Amino acid sequence: MSLKRLAPEIRQQIHLTDAEDQLCTLLDEFTHHLEKEQDIRTTCRISGGWVRDKLLGQDSNDIDICLSDMMGVPFVEQFVAYLSDNKRIPVNKVAKIESNPDQSKHLETARTTLFDIELDFVNLRSEAYAEHSRIPTEVKFGTPLEDALRRDITINSLFYNVHTRSVEDFTEKGLDDLRNGVVRTPLPPLETFRDDPLRVIRCIRFASRFGFEMTPELRDAARDDSIQEALTSKISRERIGEELDKMMKSDLSYDFPLGVQPLRAVQLINELSLYHCIFHVPDNILAVASSTPTSPETSTIACTILDNILSIGSPSTSQPVAPVHPTLLSHVSRDPGTKARLFLAASFFPFYGITYKDRKQREHYLIEAVIREGLKLGNKNYYLDAIPALYGAASELIVGLSLNQDRFKNPSERVSLGLLLRNPKIHKSHSGTHWTSSLLFSLVCELVRLGGLIHTSCVDEAAKECVERYNTFTTRIGELGLSDIVDAKHLLDGNEVTNLVESKPGPWTRIVLDKVFEWQLEHPEGDKAACASWLKEECSSGRIDVQALIESTSGSKRAQTNEGGTSKRAKRQTQP
Repeated sequence: MSLKRLAPEIRQQIHLTDAEDQLCTLLDEFTHHLEKEQDIRTTCRISGGWVRDKLLGQDSNDIDICLSDMMGVPFVEQFVAYLSDNKRIPVNKVAKIESNPDQSKHLETARTTLFDIELDFVNLRSEAYAEHSRIPTEVKFGTPLEDALRRDITINSLFYNVHTRSVEDFTEKGLDDLRNGVVRTPLPPLETFRDDPLRVIRCIRFASRFGFEMTPELRDAARDDSIQEALTSKISRERIGEELDKMMKSDLSYDFPLGVQPLRAVQLINELSLYHCIFHVPDNILAVASSTPTSPETSTIACTILDNILSIGSPSTSQPVAPVHPTLLSHVSRDPGTKARLFLAASFFPFYGITYKDRKQREHYLIEAVIREGLKLGNKNYYLDAIPALYGAASELIVGLSLNQDRFKNPSERVSLGLLLRNPKIHKSHSGTHWTSSLLFSLVCELVRLGGLIHTSCVDEAAKECVERYNTFTTRIGELGLSDIVDAKHLLDGNEVTNLVESKPGPWTRIVLDKVFEWQLEHPEGDKAACASWLKEECSSGRIDVQALIESTSGSKRAQTNEGGTSKRAKRQTQP
């Protein structure tokens, strides 16, 4: 699948900020000083992403500087001393970063900050790799051409010479590829990928970020069985997770209509047959899973539906069968992290509904294993907390959502809807879930299961009815004044409850507080005094039997609650 590319215009020359201009001047002066005072000859070139981004008209606060015939640490140590002694310019402390091939650091790097610009210094290099390792067997000083050729893609192999103030394209392809929107490796792609299989994923990231097209040779190499095997076996899962995380997160720094395109990233992953290499499930966990994952193509379908919903009004996307309620999109627009979580969740759709049991026989969604073990993302951007919760809400609580369901009739519509929204699987703000995005993701899941991107009159009518159900539900939430109830505090706190009923605090307190909040939902105009009066009456009449609650929860650290918040074990003691 190919998208029409909207190529950004690139500048004919790089325009430096005042700080960048001063930095280049000082570097040039210092290299002359080294040659004159110590007979050391070196050249400073800014490399990689800064050059690319400046040509695209974007500023960058990170600069990588490559040195010819000199290591980064001794250069920076003397550079800092020169600035202090001769220019009276203070510079932050120099940090030495040891080489770490697993983190894409093949040489030691010297890092400091000058004029609020983060600077990394390293020498130009050439590398040779062993067949079954991405750790170079030989690293030596290289020429600018050798350094450019060992990089991942041509648009990242450009240099800016601080002495001549000019862009250098030693591959003779980088500038043209940037103008034409092409992702190409400097060397034959099989050679580039064998040296470092992670570059396959980096190619996907840059192609999706800029809307560029991969060359046919690069695509063929990415599909090569040996490359995919190396990607699975040689590359740390942390590095793969880091690249995927960058694919999901929006980049608002680009003023051309590209930025990060998570949908395009997932499309490319599937086009190149890389889904199982990236979304990896450890064999020991997959062996005990409740079922096998469905086709990877469902990840593209889910992401396409999500993208269509989020891109209402954009001429570049097909529109959903009916516009969704604006409230369902509100949290996505306020929190960029939510969009990344939704797209990553949608990319996990082949694992929908699949569970596994750990060594203690506790049940988990298989998605948790992919996030924790397959991608090593941990709880970055709340992925580990929020995404399983999104699937839990979609499959257990929200699926088939309709105001006509019996569960929304008792004890009353307002109480039952309010309690649903406050369920921690649906809304838990400090863990990355919001009720609007939970409903939105559930809608995406239902649309995928209804037929996804298949367009027939029957499927389209069912999809339209599905969207209307969610819109009607969301409208009713607003009519009942429940939109902000999810973060509302109890009118009475735990101490006030225990004082009113003259009992010591314990697990039972949580149960009574849940009943207090049900009263709040039923009486939106009620205040603390009215709530306290109601609670006293409930306890004196025996409708809330505190002593029975204390006995039923004795010995437990926390009362186990059901969907509405009330302890199942103690439910009979709090019946009206």
